[in-house]
Amino acid sequence: MRNVLLLFLLMGIMVSCAPKEAEKTIDKPKADWSKMDDILASIQAPEFPDTTFSVLDFGAVADGTADCLPAVSAAIAACNEAGGGVVDVPSGEYFVKGPIHLKSNVNLHISEGATLKFSTEAADYLPVVFTRWEGVECYNYSPLIYAFEQDNIAITGSGTVDGQAANENWWQWVDKEFFGWKEGMPSQADSMSRPRLFGWNTQEVPVEERILGEGAYLRPNFIQPYGCTNVLIDSITLRNSPMWCIHPVLSENVTISNVKVISHGPNSDGCDPEACRNVLISNCYFDTGDDCIALKSGRNQDGRRLKRPIENVVIRDCRMKDGHGGVVIGSEVSGGARNIFAENCQMDSPNLDRAIRVKTNKVRGGIIENLYCRNIMVGQVKEAVVRVNMRYPIYSDTTQTFIPEIRNIFVENVKSSKSEYGVLIDGYSKDHPVESLVLTDCTFEGVEKGNSIENAKDLYFENFFLNGEAVKPDQK
Repeated sequence: MRNVLLLFLLMGIMVSCAPKEAEKTIDKPKADWSKMDDILASIQAPEFPDTTFSVLDFGAVADGTADCLPAVSAAIAACNEAGGGVVDVPSGEYFVKGPIHLKSNVNLHISEGATLKFSTEAADYLPVVFTRWEGVECYNYSPLIYAFEQDNIAITGSGTVDGQAANENWWQWVDKEFFGWKEGMPSQADSMSRPRLFGWNTQEVPVEERILGEGAYLRPNFIQPYGCTNVLIDSITLRNSPMWCIHPVLSENVTISNVKVISHGPNSDGCDPEACRNVLISNCYFDTGDDCIALKSGRNQDGRRLKRPIENVVIRDCRMKDGHGGVVIGSEVSGGARNIFAENCQMDSPNLDRAIRVKTNKVRGGIIENLYCRNIMVGQVKEAVVRVNMRYPIYSDTTQTFIPEIRNIFVENVKSSKSEYGVLIDGYSKDHPVESLVLTDCTFEGVEKGNSIENAKDLYFENFFLNGEAVKPDQK
């Protein structure tokens, strides 16, 4: 008996003296910027034969009133049939009574001093074409400049394309008095076309049956290459779009450079690549009525059905003035988003709501991952420098549940001077948090309310200063 008691005593001593199991730690995720170089190497701007087709030779008159659409269309057709080249719009003002449809191997060149002014009569954009409206496939008014399943296309030159949208025409369809709508005027709300379209999406109505256009009052986008390969938009100035300004869809190898976008209408997003792969947006200027750059991949059922993420995107050397967000992912992002790189950008305006923004909700679904931002200089923004929201308003069927996943966001060397919040995060729930946000070498000054973080885990702050004070690493 004594030996048994001695044995138990020795075992107790051994247990009490044994080292405690080391606390588990999670290694900080590392930002891998090397993939950006691979993406850039894969993006090549299209090249065109050295053959020029002047729209003047096809009957265009630069007086700002004569309809030049037949001449522009004829020049594009001739250029395409000849194997490609440049359709030149020389200096002057040209009115086009309807949409321009680009064809393969055509570079539409808007020369210095040239302006293309588009009709604001909705009937001029019929018949309807296959398009997307807020991330949903349908047939609607043609975008003002449209290309469907074409290869090697471009819009270049230092001239201007002007949609002439204003409170007196397209914008009033959004049924807000601020944009010119008055009681008794037709609108998208009056026609119920927006909820009808979203309902078709939820019910998975065949796309060929989703016919809109006349009477639906859903405004067209300005520039939309749909299902295209090798796209270049360079050096133009774009003004006054009916809705989204530059909207490549399901396209690959897209370069948007040196472009100036100025449009303060409703939903006047500057550049919205949707479900595209290998995209470069560089040295552009955005002064808009909505998000400056918004990356998308389809809304709800359509995004999940097509399973095409927005991926391999590089944004660099851009300037953002007014808008709802500078670099934005969402909200129509049901197909997912990955490998997004943004660097060397400047954002500054009391009318810019956020600098870096992710927005989604419980019906979107999809995986948003591997977002990289560095060397972003922010003067002031209205709300937050970094905003991640998994509870963005739904605006459609709330009975669905496809909770998205958000992870691996890297923010490095971002400086700001004035904002309401520094980091503002609304994860969906404890079980569905925002995961792995890494802030390194960031300084946010003039922050009124500090950080607000709900439902997030694995947050890493390294050399992060808020109003002059270091923010300690916070892992939730």
